[in-house]
Amino acid sequence: MTDAVAYRERVHACLAALGVPPALIERRALPMQVEAAELDIVCVAPDGREHRLAPAAASAWRALQAAAAADGIGLTIVSAFRSLERQADIVRGKIAAGLSPEAIFRASAPPGYSEHHTGRAIDLTTSDVAPLEQEFERTAAFAWLGARAASFGFTLSYPRDNAQGFMYEPWHWYYGERG
Repeated sequence: MTDAVAYRERVHACLAALGVPPALIERRALPMQVEAAELDIVCVAPDGREHRLAPAAASAWRALQAAAAADGIGLTIVSAFRSLERQADIVRGKIAAGLSPEAIFRASAPPGYSEHHTGRAIDLTTSDVAPLEQEFERTAAFAWLGARAASFGFTLSYPRDNAQGFMYEPWHWYYGERG
């Protein structure tokens, strides 16, 4: 069995265990996202959690963060690499909180379909807003990212009315070409 086949089977088993219908994935044409094989620690959060990225994304992130800081913009990672299992835990928590599948999967990717699995996605915040809130779009940090992130290889993954059907996430940026 190849690694790709084994991963696909892991994803399908995880989704089945969560009760996620295959039609939900098919209807939205979400691409499967393979977990990164190699990761670098790019920072450690105050709570001790390590934020890790694939090596090329880590290098690009460090350059982007340094350039932003030189321009007086503070950027902090809220989330980076997430394993399939961690994504499943997030979904389980939302199920336990009573959220509908539609609400869960507008805000979070199903396990196996999160860009965070690749080690090339980062969720960012800055000091003057709460993390993971749309108000991030009204910050100098977001304006700076809009003007400069592409020069470091990062793009905004989920703009308003995105084709994937996710809510607008001004904090979520992806490094490199999408597969």
